Amino acid sequence: MDVLKTDNSRLSGRVALITGAGSGIGKACSERFIKEGAEVVGVDLESPNLKLGKSFTALSGDVTNSDSCGSMVKATVAKFGRIDILINSAGVTGRNALPEGSNPEAIWDKVIEVNLKGTYLPSWHAVPQMKKAGGGSIINLASIMGIVGYPVGLGGGFNAYPPSKGGIVQFTKTLATDLAQDNIRVNCLCPGFVETNLTKNLTSDADTNEFLKRLHPMGRLGRPEEIASAALFLASDDASFVTGSSMVVDGGYTAQ
Repeated sequence: MDVLKTDNSRLSGRVALITGAGSGIGKACSERFIKEGAEVVGVDLESPNLKLGKSFTALSGDVTNSDSCGSMVKATVAKFGRIDILINSAGVTGRNALPEGSNPEAIWDKVIEVNLKGTYLPSWHAVPQMKKAGGGSIINLASIMGIVGYPVGLGGGFNAYPPSKGGIVQFTKTLATDLAQDNIRVNCLCPGFVETNLTKNLTSDADTNEFLKRLHPMGRLGRPEEIASAALFLASDDASFVTGSSMVVDGGYTAQ
């Protein structure tokens, strides 16, 4: 089945602000949403160098800084008049948050700051604009590691990544109930292991890569485009009665 099959109209006329747009799932969401007719503002620490045509606007921004998040929202509204969709995709793992050999507490703080605070701040600034527009959709990137424990064999009992993603799951539920009457839907995606830069240091080792594949009953890791397809559903009118949901997209990982 072709997950990119589309009539190019599900997001026609919508404006999407996507963090972490420079690579991985954020990049895939930017590409897919543009194919579906959306205007996309893509944000990353360094302005994303993506050749996606006139419907893509690249911005640099820091999701851990409130002023920066406010600026990205203001820039989006200044250009398009509103924000219909927010995708909080920026994220790090304990393996790439800081240089190797960094203090474990500093790594913990950085992962929580980027993943959890970096979901809170863009939402905080975007919600008032969504209320003005009469509604919207917020999609947070969590993880199956926010639902189940980290795989035995990879270590990580003091790994900040699962708690940061578990926090996103709960933040999603709390925000969804609070904003339901404002016609703002809030959901999160919980992918399994996906082939992105965040997992490259694991998948580059052949034995570890095979171990990760075996954890998924489908026998492989996910692709960013598959997560973008799930995000498209949540952003579209097809999900008009879906809010507060944690959508698992994991090749059967959590079904075991």
